Amino acid sequence: MSSFRRPGSPIRFAALAAISVLAGCAYPNPQHVAALNAMVGKSETDVVRSFGVPTRTYETGGEKFLAYGVSRIDTIPGDPGFFHPYGYGFGYGYGFGPWGGYGGFPPEIVQRDCTTTFELKAGAVQRWTLRGNDC
Repeated sequence: MSSFRRPGSPIRFAALAAISVLAGCAYPNPQHVAALNAMVGKSETDVVRSFGVPTRTYETGGEKFLAYGVSRIDTIPGDPGFFHPYGYGFGYGYGFGPWGGYGGFPPEIVQRDCTTTFELKAGAVQRWTLRGNDC
């Protein structure tokens, strides 16, 4: 029997779904992008009025950079694993009986951050950038 799977197979569907979810995380929110694009050509005062006081500023070569950083910590829940109360299976001690069960993983702590930076020249916004794992 061939190991080739039809295009509609559950494995292929799961792989495509995972790629779609990951691709969705790679692009910023369209409303946020529209708000950032609206700032191009605006003054530094307009940026501060819209986004508040920046967390950092930097000036070099006649240009000014205004950075707005956002950070949060998320907890991804763990999984206690699977166990058989009578010792079925081959596990690593997560349950009762001689073999207990198997699987499981601890919770994961993830720091997510995004920095929006506006580049100003002659007092007007020229462009913006986003950096981080949560933009």
